[in-house]
Amino acid sequence: MMLSEANKLDIEEGTGKRKWMYPLVRKGKLYRYRTWLSYLYLILFFAGPYLRINGNPIFLFNVIERRFVVMGQVFWPQDFFLFVLGMLAFVVGIVLFTIAFGRIFCGWMCPQTIFMEMVFRKIEIWIEGDAKQRKKLDAGPWTNEKIAKKTGKHVAFIILSFIIANTFLAYIIGSESLFKIITEPVTQHISGFISIWIFTLIFYLVYSQVREIVCTVICPYGRLQGVLTDKHTLMVAYNYLRGEPRGKRSKKETDTPKGDCVDCGLCVDVCPTGIDIRKGPQLECINCTACIDACNQVMEKINREINLIGFYSEDTIEKKTKPAFTARMAGYTSVMVILFGVLTYFVYQRSDIDLTVLRSAGLLYQEQPGGYISNIYNADLINKTNQAQHIQLVADDPSIKIKFIQTPGTLAKEESAKITFFLMVPASHIHSAKTDIKLNVVQGNKVLGSTSTTFIGPIN
Repeated sequence: MMLSEANKLDIEEGTGKRKWMYPLVRKGKLYRYRTWLSYLYLILFFAGPYLRINGNPIFLFNVIERRFVVMGQVFWPQDFFLFVLGMLAFVVGIVLFTIAFGRIFCGWMCPQTIFMEMVFRKIEIWIEGDAKQRKKLDAGPWTNEKIAKKTGKHVAFIILSFIIANTFLAYIIGSESLFKIITEPVTQHISGFISIWIFTLIFYLVYSQVREIVCTVICPYGRLQGVLTDKHTLMVAYNYLRGEPRGKRSKKETDTPKGDCVDCGLCVDVCPTGIDIRKGPQLECINCTACIDACNQVMEKINREINLIGFYSEDTIEKKTKPAFTARMAGYTSVMVILFGVLTYFVYQRSDIDLTVLRSAGLLYQEQPGGYISNIYNADLINKTNQAQHIQLVADDPSIKIKFIQTPGTLAKEESAKITFFLMVPASHIHSAKTDIKLNVVQGNKVLGSTSTTFIGPIN
């Protein structure tokens, strides 16, 4: 694994200590795009638990009750195959996306980066100043000013972590349950109260202490980058053919011709993980594009073409071609779209009522008056909607009768019920030892769910 420049310096010096990052902020075009994208993400994140689709939250991941909601659609353990399909689509999507576009997700869409760089970092700059001021403050003695600034920053971090923790918990237990924890006595919700403060502590430590280590060491996605990327992958890169040999500009004709890189070091100063992008692709690079903005500002000042650092693949640098949306990228993108399209189709084709029917084991068929043959069955019904459903169970073949021992009746929202019934089939319709029968759960004229079962009878 390639180490960041900061880590290399620590090893060489033998300090054994972590070198704290003080990245500069250069507000270029890409930074503004990231800022607007982060605002959209933050709005959706904090509003998510309270937005509703058909009475259900947009997202809910209640592991305790095994209830999951995605875009208003409720998923139960019986929908596990959809979960598996979704995970496969997600993993394949990540692989294909990384092969085509590198680690750009980390720098632009990852919650860790958005909260760290666009929220906590901005608060830190607002209270303690820019990179030089923060570094000087940390190195200086504990004066009243330093105590006030450090206290103010960490209090702000704790408050913000508390708000994030409450929102995060709302995605797990639901906004209604969170509201009860907040408004009702603590003694009635000890576990919820403790959970909020555990999450608060975790978020506070991540964004005040751990920081970029999440991206460079902890997150497994960064490790995958070295395996998944190749010379065709589009990522943030330094055009070494154009930039080398680097050096300060000089008007003397006798000086050796220099490349476009003036060796100002701004690309290193703005990097939140402390790497030097000019040393080539590195696992610590999160493709945040901060180095692109910084370098472009320098290029504009010295009247050179921008994008000395830009979105390049090794192939485009070597062939001196401009980055383009290639057929390879289009192919990978198409596969991702198809995968998620199939998943979306299965999600929205789910039945509102889940029906599982099993014939009672160990019991033979029985002859009934009127020339009918009967089998006894047990069924589980699950109402996946947020509304009560008054349902009936009917056979697809109108000649088949159903005699209930326990009737389904009204099924409350998001609840299940067990029923027992006889299937009665005319003996004249039985032509083999086993007959497949389709059963429908209906409400009025609407079919809410269906399943098939096997009927055992005598051979005529």
